Amino acid sequence: MTDALVAPRPTHPWQTATVVALRTETARARTIRLALDGPSGHLAGQHYIVRLTAPDGYTAARSYSVASPPDGSNEIELTVERLADGEVSSFLHDVLEVGDTIEVRGPIGGWFVWPGDTPALLVGGGSGLVPLMAMVRLARSTGRTDLLRLVASARTPADLLFRDELGLDGGAPPVTVAYTRSAPPDHPRPLGRLGAADLAPHLDALGGDATALVCGSAGFADHVTGLLLGLDVPTDHIRVERFGPSA
Repeated sequence: MTDALVAPRPTHPWQTATVVALRTETARARTIRLALDGPSGHLAGQHYIVRLTAPDGYTAARSYSVASPPDGSNEIELTVERLADGEVSSFLHDVLEVGDTIEVRGPIGGWFVWPGDTPALLVGGGSGLVPLMAMVRLARSTGRTDLLRLVASARTPADLLFRDELGLDGGAPPVTVAYTRSAPPDHPRPLGRLGAADLAPHLDALGGDATALVCGSAGFADHVTGLLLGLDVPTDHIRVERFGPSA
């Protein structure tokens, strides 16, 4: 999830999390592994709020999706896209180090989740891949990759999150990548925006009971929703999480 301003929910108390690892995903995305006070108990697709407090008492809070699968541990991974004017994401990229502590609240969200036992088409654009990666990792850890198909959109190969882990050369679950600006020379798909032809084969393979989980910018989410409706996917089988940057 991007650097989006959120309203904290009182049902989730703040806790202090310790940074135990940092990993570069792309030039603009960084994964932060956090150790919590206890097991996270999150579902694939949920998010946490990160709160920073300045010495003068000023606070800023942003919501970030969990990229790691539910595994019963007390550690989670948040993959954060750096925004030029994002005060929280800039701090998490430029200042945060292993051993530092930050405040987090969560897990939050019950609508955009995958329980791990139902067929689902995952469609993500840009950093919208983050919560979907938690679902892919869950399916791999439980041996249920047969239940998922993934369609990802990225500007260029360098912008594609989790590129080495997705298994673009025949891994499981099957993945289609739509590059919109540049692509590897041997990429089988022409450059361009996602279309119905990218989604239809995956829907056919999953069957009529599949849920479509779409995550990305508002424009991306609206576009994909229109494609799904045009392919006769019922509205109650489409779940969407939109995001947008904030200053």
